[in-house]
Amino acid sequence: MLNKLKLARVALGLTQEDVARRIGVSRQTVNAMESAKYVPSTVLALKVARLLGKPVEELFVLEADD
Repeated sequence: MLNKLKLARVALGLTQEDVARRIGVSRQTVNAMESAKYVPSTVLALKVARLLGKPVEELFVLEADD
């Protein structure tokens, strides 16, 4: 799964720590999501999308082999 989390976060001037604090996870979790090492739960993906003001489908994109 590809994602555009970092682009959306940086565009809003937020740090990984800012995002983590606002959605209730660790900074390491945000880093893992941004580097595609961790696929978030539906609830977490929705929290991130709400915070970044983007539809989930714009932030997370399925690859052909997903």
